[in-house]
Amino acid sequence: MEIWLGFLFLFLGAACGGSFGLPSKFVRKDTPWEVLWGPFFFFVTILLPVVVGPVLVEDFFGVYASVEPAKLAPILIFGFLWGLGSMTLGLSFAFIGLSLAYALNYGAQIITGSLLPMGIFSPEQILTAHGALVLTGVCVCVVGVVQAGLAATLKEGSLKREDAPLDAAAAKKPRMLMGVLVAIASGILCACWAVASGYAEPVAAAAKAYGNPPVAVAWAVTCLILWGGVLSACGYCAYKLTKNRTWGHLAKPGIGLTLALALAMALLHDAAVFFFALGWVRLGDLGVPVGYPAFMSFAIIVGNFHGFRTGEWKGAGRDSVRWIVSAIVILILGVVVLGQANAMAERAKKNAVAEAAAQPVLKAKEVK
Repeated sequence: MEIWLGFLFLFLGAACGGSFGLPSKFVRKDTPWEVLWGPFFFFVTILLPVVVGPVLVEDFFGVYASVEPAKLAPILIFGFLWGLGSMTLGLSFAFIGLSLAYALNYGAQIITGSLLPMGIFSPEQILTAHGALVLTGVCVCVVGVVQAGLAATLKEGSLKREDAPLDAAAAKKPRMLMGVLVAIASGILCACWAVASGYAEPVAAAAKAYGNPPVAVAWAVTCLILWGGVLSACGYCAYKLTKNRTWGHLAKPGIGLTLALALAMALLHDAAVFFFALGWVRLGDLGVPVGYPAFMSFAIIVGNFHGFRTGEWKGAGRDSVRWIVSAIVILILGVVVLGQANAMAERAKKNAVAEAAAQPVLKAKEVK
């Protein structure tokens, strides 16, 4: 039951994660990128953790003060790298477009977010039967992501053919190799959230020691990772606001709507990572290696559902629709395989515990 509850929380998180970009569709078209995303990252990494934390978590700041700084450092470092990955994803859009950039980013996230935590925290699991099944599930999910990216590329191609011809400047192609490398690098950096989660056990233990329930424990862990991303995420937006001289837009008429949309996006984003924290801890020893690719796959499915619902696929060719539907089926299959791998791991753990408990009895019989 606990495992199924974990996957339910992962799905709820993915529903929020796959939806957090929707409010951005309602921002004014002349709004500079950093005017929306700057407040968004401020709300995500600073405002919501500081406001909600003391309300939800008993002795919020005392929890962190009770943990050795050396044990907090890896969480903050990998949180910083996560924030850096969120920023560099935007750079890849300019080189290779949204569809291919997202496909490469998500594929790299799924691979890194599963294999890196497994290699760091439970390397002995890799050579087991359930470890092999985890790798199989990850591979299936990656195939689904690549197929979804191809579907989106076909969709964009079919829609562009219906548009007016682009001028020479707009049609100029950026360097593909640089875009591919940046997209993959951003995916690896974004997946550092999974690694930070793996290092967060001391914080979780401290929060439990203060009598906090699982919901508060999950939020305490989430906040610390988010704080790690303050410098990289908010810092980049501050740089863009300064470079483009767009600070003044934050005081222009209509900024209230932009800030409201940024806050809505932030609430959905932080709900996503919060539910991820609630979910993976219920999946046992392979919680992060199994939970992260499952979470990302769910998010891709939800995101494409919103794409259909909001008309993004209207006018797309039949081939692209067939590809995206089959990609969703493959992603679901990948999640099923990951769930089976997790169940195998839990059975193997229970069998090992039972065998260890039976050893003294067998030795006693041998002595008699």
